Amino acid sequence: MTSVQVEEHHDGNEAGQSAAGQSGEGEGYQRGLGARQIQMIAIGGAIGTGLFLGAGKAIHKAGPSLILAYAIAGLVIFFIMRALGELLMYRAVSGSFSEYAREFIGPFFGYVTGWTYWLFWVVTGITEVTAAAQYMQYWTHDSIPQWGYALIFTVILYGANLISVKLFGELEFWFSMVKVTAIIGMILICVGILTIGFSDAGDTASVTHLWDQGGFFPNGIGSTLMTLQIVMFAFLAVELVGVTAGESKDPKTVLPKAINTVPWRIAVFYVGALIMILSVVPWTEFVPGVSPFVAAFDKMGLGIGAAIVNFVVLTAALSSCNSGMYSTGRMLRDLAMNGQGPKFFTKLTKNGLPLVGTTFSAALMLVGVWINYQWPGEAFNYVVSFATISGMWAWIMILVCQIKYRRKADRGELPQSTFRAPGAPYTSWFALAFIGMVIVMMGIDKDARISLYAAPVWALILGVGYLVMQRRNTQVSGGGKAEPQDAVK
Repeated sequence: MTSVQVEEHHDGNEAGQSAAGQSGEGEGYQRGLGARQIQMIAIGGAIGTGLFLGAGKAIHKAGPSLILAYAIAGLVIFFIMRALGELLMYRAVSGSFSEYAREFIGPFFGYVTGWTYWLFWVVTGITEVTAAAQYMQYWTHDSIPQWGYALIFTVILYGANLISVKLFGELEFWFSMVKVTAIIGMILICVGILTIGFSDAGDTASVTHLWDQGGFFPNGIGSTLMTLQIVMFAFLAVELVGVTAGESKDPKTVLPKAINTVPWRIAVFYVGALIMILSVVPWTEFVPGVSPFVAAFDKMGLGIGAAIVNFVVLTAALSSCNSGMYSTGRMLRDLAMNGQGPKFFTKLTKNGLPLVGTTFSAALMLVGVWINYQWPGEAFNYVVSFATISGMWAWIMILVCQIKYRRKADRGELPQSTFRAPGAPYTSWFALAFIGMVIVMMGIDKDARISLYAAPVWALILGVGYLVMQRRNTQVSGGGKAEPQDAVK
């Protein structure tokens, strides 16, 4: 359903009817994701390499105050997710952010959002397959080159995503289960050390480490603010649950439950885990480039800990790459269905999978294999910054669309959502201001500034592409939706 169709649908007495009822079947997809899988996708989306690896650099910069940074950023993420939830219960579609931008802001913003979110996952896929290849070196010690692992993982995940959406859901379920189990296990071990005093860290572990090593803000509030980009990168992909809307078996029940778990997920997996780790190991002992989980296990004298954490971060990276394979094909198909991308991206397999879009995206992710071949040491850093800025664009669009939707709904022009965001629109404006502050911090940080240089280049490419498609396809300016092509036999 396009923005034009939505306007027609909501005329007169039809305004109260369910636009939210657009089904995955109506889009050609199959509803193969159950409640169990959606819940774990939502949980796993908030736990990635940003926590397992990036937190080491952030702790080094901010000390214990990083806990506060994660808590505040987590609150902002909850506001974003509740804004997304309100939109999803108004109209649950697989295109999600792109569809809402198209309806509430205009066709051009739908086009920009769809292609930018697609690029975000392609770049993230390259980042994570690079990380996964690096983690494998822990066990194989270069017996297989890093680029070889990147190729193997890309091919395996591509194949899995072409079998069925249910298999994608199962992979994400178990990837997420590993991450969740690891963090809960770490928290329980730390609680045991603090209360019983076992392991090598038992004699020195204390919650006073949170303030007795230079204070809670040992490097000043400014240093804490500079870590916000790292913190926000850790939360990227939490919005993926919105892309699954068109393939969820019971989106009106499952999605609100998944979104409402955001606060406790962040409280346990980020704030809780950091409080425990920094109580057992003083923040001064953490160094950039070393996982805080590995450092904590070493301090405890648990040698097996490094191998465990390496396995966990490997699954986290593969989980993110798997999500990238899933979301890119759906986003390209949504763009094509709205005349904002090549029509061949609309093709589905007999199992309701976007074959061409997923294949095209996976082929671009193979660029990561080449990057790993050319620059195995710097590959991860080359692409991670741009992933942050492009991912945050989706959050901005979610918030702006929710503000505009709420205005129309309150005026009676659109049906009210059954899952209204509490405190909106004020919470949405607060979240937008926070994201703006993070972008400013990225501009100040010389290491992250490269992403801001790349953004105008990407905007120029999109602008030129949009003008070309306007001339070739009147549907771009009119918002009309292309008919889906027959399933691939």
